[in-house]
Amino acid sequence: MVVAGFCMVSGAAEKLILWPSDASQVTAHRDSSMTVDGDRVCVKVGEKSDSKEKWPGITVAFPERKDLRTYEKVMTAVTNLSDKPVRVCVSVKSHPHGQRDSSVDLPPYGFGIVRDPIHYERVVLDKPLEIEHMRGYPKALTDTSFRAGSIASVHVFVNEPKEEKAFALLGMVAVGKIGPQVMLKSDSFFPFVDEFGQFKHVEWPGKIHSEAELKQAKVREDGWLTQHGNDFPDRDKWGGWEKGPKLEATGFFRTQKVNGTWWLVDPDGRLFFSHGIDCVGFGQQTGVGLREKYFETLPDPNGPFKSCYGTGWGWGTKGVYKAGTRHSNYDFHKANRMRIYGDKWLEEFCERAHRRLKAWGVNTVANWSNPNVYLMHRTPYTVTFSPHGPMIEGSGGYWGKFRDPFSKEFEESLKTKVEKQRKDGTTSDPWCIGFFVDNELSWGDEEDSLGRATVSSPAKQPAKQRMLRWLQEKYGTTEKLNAAWETKYGSWTEMMESTNVPTAKLCVADLEAFHQVVAEKYFKTIADAIHSVAPQRLYLGCRIAWGRESIFRISAKYCDVVSVNTYKLTPVRDLPEGSVDKPMIVGEFHFGAMDRGMLHTGLVLTTSQQERASCYRKYVEYALRHPRYVGTHWFQWQDQPLTGRFDAENYQIGFLDVCDQPYPELVEAARKVGAEMYRIRFSRGK
Repeated sequence: MVVAGFCMVSGAAEKLILWPSDASQVTAHRDSSMTVDGDRVCVKVGEKSDSKEKWPGITVAFPERKDLRTYEKVMTAVTNLSDKPVRVCVSVKSHPHGQRDSSVDLPPYGFGIVRDPIHYERVVLDKPLEIEHMRGYPKALTDTSFRAGSIASVHVFVNEPKEEKAFALLGMVAVGKIGPQVMLKSDSFFPFVDEFGQFKHVEWPGKIHSEAELKQAKVREDGWLTQHGNDFPDRDKWGGWEKGPKLEATGFFRTQKVNGTWWLVDPDGRLFFSHGIDCVGFGQQTGVGLREKYFETLPDPNGPFKSCYGTGWGWGTKGVYKAGTRHSNYDFHKANRMRIYGDKWLEEFCERAHRRLKAWGVNTVANWSNPNVYLMHRTPYTVTFSPHGPMIEGSGGYWGKFRDPFSKEFEESLKTKVEKQRKDGTTSDPWCIGFFVDNELSWGDEEDSLGRATVSSPAKQPAKQRMLRWLQEKYGTTEKLNAAWETKYGSWTEMMESTNVPTAKLCVADLEAFHQVVAEKYFKTIADAIHSVAPQRLYLGCRIAWGRESIFRISAKYCDVVSVNTYKLTPVRDLPEGSVDKPMIVGEFHFGAMDRGMLHTGLVLTTSQQERASCYRKYVEYALRHPRYVGTHWFQWQDQPLTGRFDAENYQIGFLDVCDQPYPELVEAARKVGAEMYRIRFSRGK
């Protein structure tokens, strides 16, 4: 059976059909309904407004449990049966406990595939071992609660729907053969990091074993870069489409809609799609102090690699690097580049970065990159900065509280930051596409607005003082406010001093409205600061990772390009109805695998470098076919340290590994999509 490219071939050795199958049973959950139409199971959820079911949907149960120990993943084909977007989640459950979870965002009437990896731990231990400040690390087989050899059911559902949703299950298969896991003995596990910062206990293609191998690899890449340095002859010096339409040449990057499709336009008037990589730089430190036993060897802190050492402060809430602790850091990435390139390693690394980007079909040095690289004026770039000032005390979020845009410090720090960019020359540099300001801010979810955060803040909070004036303009007296909010404030002063959040419906509406007042102030203040000094540079937004629809609308009102960080298989975000028509750009996305010695895949898991490369190409091609997206920026240039960066992330997400070796599969994927990107995007607008 083939459904929209989702193929299930009976008897194929690499696939096991889970549905449709006589060996499985499908049942609907409470507060859900289903109908079976041939092999298609149509599901409705969220029909009851008083539903207590958090995860309504269906369960595909296996009376005789499935043994999936030799398969990489379960793939579930689903389609949206409604005119509203829906996120369909899939949970593969083992017996007696343990599960693998994933999801897909479907546009109205859209088709998608949910991929639940069954195996991603390539290395396991014979017994538990304490390993600290690493998001991913080998676990004891007994600690792995998921039992791939005893799969009991698969749950296909929508997470806490607020309204009626409808989707259909089209098929479900287990696919992909895997190799055996590596079992290591805990008693001899330490040290597990070699002198180059690599995992010591396993081998993989491209692993470095000596300085001689590092230098041999450099020579090989020198030849490859010379051979492929001019593989994209249809590009102008900016990386724009020289063979495409010629628009007005303004001498700077701008946006324009052409035949219904948004584009960046380069300084010479050529269509430009920003195919970029974040964090183009030469290193990233990892904590070595208090964890010395992890490392096979570390160089003399006063020797040739002295500059690779530094000091770090604890970032976590507990463990070896809990907040307030101080420890020594070491940068394996930088040390390896010093080994490869010698005394003038920085100059050669920066030069090589531009040669690599050009040969890889990449035309943008994106967020958080090193000025030594982007100020060479060889590749277009973006710049990032963040304002300072007090936080809204009642706010919260993954990366911390939300900065108060009504504070004088916020506006003054913006002026300082923009002035620094003017002095650095970026505000007038034609190679500078524009500015990102901030990253993944905590806007609050549907129940936790910035208005709610403001009312729960102290009276001295500048945002709360603005709220006071706003409420006084709307209600005039506390009596009228009390009537609306069902409160008993004796005065405006009492309202200001209270940090309790009322629950009346009109209060909730007012707090959502003030949430938008805060957002308006935030985006307008930044837009004014940038455009007053750099009117020819683009304001690229704040790289929204989460936030309600109003944030996207207000961002579109003030930003030249709305930026989003979208860690999914495709960049599914779009501007909601009622937004100003603006282009969008992906500030971050990535895929990772654990088949080359790393211990965490990052935020979107793949099972191999081949699958990782395929996902990259599909992601960028999706954006190329979307009318709004004018760029995709991969996070990041190099893998994170094996033993974790400041916040313990140790993701396999680089174009390069710790030894400065490119991942050939990912490079080839970038080259292929880079070669076709202008044809793909331009053809969609015809």
